[in-house]
Amino acid sequence: MRRSLSAAIGVVALLPLTAVPAHASPAHRGDYSNVLDLRGTPTTSEPPEFNDISVFSDQGAWHAYALPKDPATYGGFTGPLYIAQEYPWWLSKAFSRIRLSENGRPIDLSRTTPKLSSLPGLLRQVYELDGLKLTLELRFGSAHTALVRAYVENTGHRARTLRVGWTGELLRPDAEPMKSAPSLKATGNGVQVDFAKVRKTWDYLTDGTERFQIVHAEPVRTTVNGDSYSTDLARPVTVRPRGTSALTWAETYTFNDAERRAEAPAVAGMLRSPERVAARGDERWRGYVARVTRGLPADRRRLAVKSVETLVSNWRGPAGAIKHNGITPSVTYKWFSGLWAWDTWKQAVGTAAFDPALARDQIRSMFDYQITPRSKDRPQDAGMIPDAVFYNTPAEGGGNWNERNSKPPLAAWSVWQVYLKDRDASFLREMYPKLVAYHDWWYRTRDHDHNGLAEYGATVDPANATEEDRRQAAAWESGMDNAPRFDASLGVKMLANTDASGKVVGYSINQESVDLNAYLAAEKHYLALIASRLGKWSDAARFEKDSAKVAGLVRARMYDAKTGFFYDSSMSADGGKTLTGRGRGIEGAIPLWAGVASKQQAASVRGKLVDPNEFATKVPFPTVSKSSPYFQSTKYWRGPVWIDQAYFALTGLHAYGYRADARTLADRLRTNASGMLGDRPLQENYDPLTGAPLNSPNFSWSAALLLALPD
Repeated sequence: MRRSLSAAIGVVALLPLTAVPAHASPAHRGDYSNVLDLRGTPTTSEPPEFNDISVFSDQGAWHAYALPKDPATYGGFTGPLYIAQEYPWWLSKAFSRIRLSENGRPIDLSRTTPKLSSLPGLLRQVYELDGLKLTLELRFGSAHTALVRAYVENTGHRARTLRVGWTGELLRPDAEPMKSAPSLKATGNGVQVDFAKVRKTWDYLTDGTERFQIVHAEPVRTTVNGDSYSTDLARPVTVRPRGTSALTWAETYTFNDAERRAEAPAVAGMLRSPERVAARGDERWRGYVARVTRGLPADRRRLAVKSVETLVSNWRGPAGAIKHNGITPSVTYKWFSGLWAWDTWKQAVGTAAFDPALARDQIRSMFDYQITPRSKDRPQDAGMIPDAVFYNTPAEGGGNWNERNSKPPLAAWSVWQVYLKDRDASFLREMYPKLVAYHDWWYRTRDHDHNGLAEYGATVDPANATEEDRRQAAAWESGMDNAPRFDASLGVKMLANTDASGKVVGYSINQESVDLNAYLAAEKHYLALIASRLGKWSDAARFEKDSAKVAGLVRARMYDAKTGFFYDSSMSADGGKTLTGRGRGIEGAIPLWAGVASKQQAASVRGKLVDPNEFATKVPFPTVSKSSPYFQSTKYWRGPVWIDQAYFALTGLHAYGYRADARTLADRLRTNASGMLGDRPLQENYDPLTGAPLNSPNFSWSAALLLALPD
């Protein structure tokens, strides 16, 4: 057994209060309580691939918490869930559970049914206990530290003297080397968990420098026994009648000594002035809530707040190879603790509705890895944005980093939408040359026949060694990984693209995709807007002229008058025909979002979008039309409804004047997508026929684009 005693034993520093101040915060009242059900208790340290426990995090922290479900864990917050660089794991069922006793007898928290609340910016538990009221609140004070406060209120008429302590135990992984990674240690002011070095590329990554640490504001003693610990307040607490006393502690997760040194003064400040931390957090969250609910009908405000909570809990601060604040797709899915390009472009648009600075940082997080002409390995890809970046680069043992393809070009649209929220022209100046370089890369490496229409493709990369590797990379580059239009069985082949010297600079699929070229036409338009704002008039004129040219090609080459819809087209050498035999996909609505369709074409597309046998299903806008021979309602990009594609379709309808249709279909989407208007998490996608949730819960771009939907 190891024991530690605070060096400063004396009178316990308790804050006398007449009421629990956080209860008065207007951001946390009624309407926005439990917009997400965050109750749950894990049974194993490794969550299932799709974690069924939703969690709360804030300020970019790499750890998160939930509310207890198992009475044995009452008095503590579930977890934490910590991210081992790239993968989420549970440290404990509830690592820090408060214990109260009186006259040598424990007060059993499981004898009562607590009121458990997730609120904008904090978690709260309230226990009514034989003349005592115990309130626990957890909120994040920084990107590394959660601040927890326990308020013990005496509701009776006599003074109460209580012993206070905390206990917890590790939820140790089942298999080595992860099983031996965490270790407990008592400290002078709490307890800490250190982590051994583990380099399991696809499961668990630590450097042996990580630490989770609890620091108490009051003097405490801690004893560690194997995988469990006990911390006791050095002196008993006496609470006068109708009085309240408060206890405070900080729970910090850091990756290395440098982070700990930088965080130490912040933790000390939080413990000295917890009320200031609470006030700052409440003010920030009041702002978030006010900005996203302003002007919304009452029945949609809880969904808006849920969207904000989803995005903020998926926010990760700079760490490892990630240099700026970014938002990951989902903290509750094993593979989604990194940053993807087109996720980022879409997430930034939604985040800008409540925090434009965070939205700008998200965009920077991807442009940090824009390929430059100075690249030793791939100078031909100058301007390219990689598909995905993670905590570890490949050189550091990360397997999820991906430069074998990019993602659809929506960056200029994203930058412009963020700019519109607070008119920060300095951000436009910062991003403009980078956006132009990214845009130019597409035409330099993805226009096989140089006809002004681009193709999805693959980079020259060791991971793209075979024809099938390159075809898969091209499908990934579209973002619609397994969509029927990319099936090899339907004639999809890869073509090498060369520069003037004959050197291969990339690969294209043998078809020109309608969504890609509509996106590129839109990007030219947004680049023109940015150039105009910066006074670059000749650039603006050139981009607008080029946008009109690409729009004309999309109208002429990618619209089939017979079926009244847009499709990918074959290459010029293969006749440049619309590929109608592959069925209709939701990508055919992108020309409306981009504003490149003629009014007549838009009217025909609108007919398909409002047809229940096409795209107006129970949950509208399946990725493949219900009429398609390739439609499968639950198979990723072959039928399920993705909120980004619904956003593009709804925005397109709205832009062409079909506002009543857009409102009707948007209401149907929100109503019929299971749990969307309730307390269930926002899903990666939904079954269009039943509304059932599919794939990853707590999905960021679903949250972001629900915030951005037109009224």
